[in-house]
Amino acid sequence: MSTQYSILFKQEHAHEDAIWSVGWGKNSNDGSELVISGSLDDLLKVWKWSDERLEMQWTLEGHQLGVVSVDVSPSGNIMASSSLDAHIRLWDLDSGKQIRSIDAGPVDAWSVAFSPDSQHLATGSHVGKVNIFGVETGKKEYSLDTRGKFILSIAYSPDGKYLASGAIDGIINIFDIATGKLLHTLEGHAMPIRSLTFSADSQLLVTASDDGYIKIYDVQHASLAATLSGHGSWVLNVAFSPDDAHFVSSSSDKSVKVWDVSARTCVHTFLDHQDQVWGVKYNKNGSKIVSVGDDQEIHVYDCPI
Repeated sequence: MSTQYSILFKQEHAHEDAIWSVGWGKNSNDGSELVISGSLDDLLKVWKWSDERLEMQWTLEGHQLGVVSVDVSPSGNIMASSSLDAHIRLWDLDSGKQIRSIDAGPVDAWSVAFSPDSQHLATGSHVGKVNIFGVETGKKEYSLDTRGKFILSIAYSPDGKYLASGAIDGIINIFDIATGKLLHTLEGHAMPIRSLTFSADSQLLVTASDDGYIKIYDVQHASLAATLSGHGSWVLNVAFSPDDAHFVSSSSDKSVKVWDVSARTCVHTFLDHQDQVWGVKYNKNGSKIVSVGDDQEIHVYDCPI
């Protein structure tokens, strides 16, 4: 049981170029924890987290224009990655082998997100559509149309009811997955939405924007619950802790911040990165945070739970 926030491990020179995306999965078969990093060097690296350190398992090749998004399936044995080469690739984390490659169309795979049941994969497109692919088939099953601009960020609610998308013009849309209907359009930000994350109980949505602000929305009522400031520049990524009590944010200001949801305050700031921090994630039980950035480093932090 940890009592304070601290840096546990730093992997320097993890990639040859900026690391823009990170995932943290737990294998449902053997309980092992894996960290996945995706870089502008076109490579994905799979690291095993054990004995308080990262050990590289595999380097995955296939993408051609830089990896911009990764997500680990809730079941923990499949990973999806997307690249500026307009392809989504699915990988078997037990073997390190590619399962399939999906052609998402020109620039149509900026961000990828697994559905809570691991059956579907959502990706945002440059024409304001969210395309939903079947994980088993690799085929596009349907699209949700925001009638908006380039979608930079996507998140499923953990209960499987909602899908939220954030666009380059600062607009957030929330869809009802069962009906495909657009439920809410939120206009709280004036600049690109780089990331969004639902609370574990699916009641709250946290959004991160280039305007430097983080906003907390009540999903059911589409009402703004809080606006948080603290970062000195673009907020690039946000992720909720599994217990709903905290969320973490990363920024171009080189910092990683942990926020108390009920108190609406920042409770800790990590200042260990040398450059902008693009990705941040909690592990499954919320005891650790991983962050990646332009400094080509992966950091793992201890958090009190």
